[in-house]
Amino acid sequence: MSDVIKTALSPLTPVLQSCKSFVNSVCKDLEPWQIVLYTCGTTVVVLSLRDFLFHEDETLKKRTVRGFFRLVKKIPYVQRKIEAEMSKARAEINDSMNKAVCGTLYIQRLPAEGLSESELMEQLQRYKKLASDDWQDGKVSGTVYNGEDKLTQLMAKTYGMFAWTNPLHPDVFPDIRKMEAEVVRMCCGMFNGDSMTSGSVTSGGTESIMLACLAYRSLARERGVKIPEMIVPHTAHAAFDKAAEFFHMKITHIPVDPETRKVDIKAMKRAISGKTCMLVASAPAFPHGIIDDVQAVAALGEKYNIPVHVDCCLGGFLVPFMDKAGYPVDPFDFRLPGVTSISADTHKYGYAPKGSSVILYRNRNLHRRQFFVQPDWTGGIYASPTMAGSRAGAVIAACWATLMYFGQKGYVESTRSICATTRYIAQELGKIEGIVIFGEPKVNVVGIGSDRFNVFRLFEMLVEKKWILNSLQFPSSIHLCVTKPTTKEGVADQFIADVKDSVAEIMKNPTADCGGAGAIYGMAQSIPDRTLVNEIAGCFLEACYNTTNTPAAECTPNGEHVANGLPNGAAN
Repeated sequence: MSDVIKTALSPLTPVLQSCKSFVNSVCKDLEPWQIVLYTCGTTVVVLSLRDFLFHEDETLKKRTVRGFFRLVKKIPYVQRKIEAEMSKARAEINDSMNKAVCGTLYIQRLPAEGLSESELMEQLQRYKKLASDDWQDGKVSGTVYNGEDKLTQLMAKTYGMFAWTNPLHPDVFPDIRKMEAEVVRMCCGMFNGDSMTSGSVTSGGTESIMLACLAYRSLARERGVKIPEMIVPHTAHAAFDKAAEFFHMKITHIPVDPETRKVDIKAMKRAISGKTCMLVASAPAFPHGIIDDVQAVAALGEKYNIPVHVDCCLGGFLVPFMDKAGYPVDPFDFRLPGVTSISADTHKYGYAPKGSSVILYRNRNLHRRQFFVQPDWTGGIYASPTMAGSRAGAVIAACWATLMYFGQKGYVESTRSICATTRYIAQELGKIEGIVIFGEPKVNVVGIGSDRFNVFRLFEMLVEKKWILNSLQFPSSIHLCVTKPTTKEGVADQFIADVKDSVAEIMKNPTADCGGAGAIYGMAQSIPDRTLVNEIAGCFLEACYNTTNTPAAECTPNGEHVANGLPNGAAN
């Protein structure tokens, strides 16, 4: 055997001798300790350079840009400038957050004695008045998807019946265990699953998506992939980015076709590697309400043996019923062999209470990958199927009750009205000069842009007309997510008329600057250092928990303090 190897390497012998002579000549004046030190040092440098150039979490470009701005922000002048601007932004955000509650006192400690029921109801009514009920007029994009009084009463009764239940203890609460299993099974049927299809009820779409990512990360690690990579459309929900950060995964965003707004299948195929743990398609995507070519993505998954997740959170109780509602849609669910999991929000168009969603898997083997088990805890064997340990059984019960209340017929009728309203609005807005409709809205979202003016000017004018819409970026756009209140008689026509009037006003001077929140949103897209955007967003989140009492003279028209009537100094 050795003779065979020597014969095979014989052509390389001169080269090997030359290398040997070169290395010996370089090291002839070095002492052994120097050779060891230089070897170790060179190894460290090479490995560090390799990690920098071929980092598995992020691209070199992204890390280089972030590193550059990190150095720039260390310059004293830049530091002072940024801090001044951040202080200003923080103050403005706090003022904006306090606007709705100005003149009231924040409770900062427990009252010395508990409130009576009548006192508590009085306080709750005061808190209730702080919020606006404009969503009932259908002028709010998404947010509240139904809101009918009869359903609200049904939810309240159901919640009261099961207020103390917790699915963490199925032995104590077999009723909730049964309800959760039935919710999952009903949803599996909606998406054409079979007897092997399985899943869990979660707290919302973000948790559903993150659990799918966790399952596929676990699957990839079992085959030796240290940092698994998910491949998602540019328009996929931010929950995938959140999962990548939480679970130490790499995320690769694939561009979408500028006309159809569907994910570029060829680009997705080129991005697949041995580290790819999942492919993603949206049905529909949040920004512009477009359904990706799920069939093509599923075919890629099947060909390369990669799990495919379909994010149906936004349209989970619309798309499954579109065929029966008279709006045919291509297969997107478990009918496609490549689709291995689906997320769907029961608390959106399923009209269940907030805090309920489902994650469904093609088989139990995949479902099991999201479970957490600690077999060695001194408190006993700990096992939970989702992120949370204890969960509100009452939410599951109310979700179950809502699904049973509407039934297939109710969801078909709801889907018919939502889809009809969405297509009508898209069609009429498409006739307005200067307005661009993104893709072909078929489900529940109309994405609006402009090729003539800053679309955030339209956003600001519609805000003045009491419309609450969603601002989008990359590209600059806004959208209206149609809900049941939007389908009320006259609401769609009012929106179309308000857009027409606003555009007509804008077109008198289409190049004028944009002010207000629109200007801020537009500016945020132009900031190259995205960490600054992170800091501003962080200020917003911090402001949500601010309980600093504002002097009444600073926020009431007549300077009189508006007390909240809390006893026992609870607001101090």
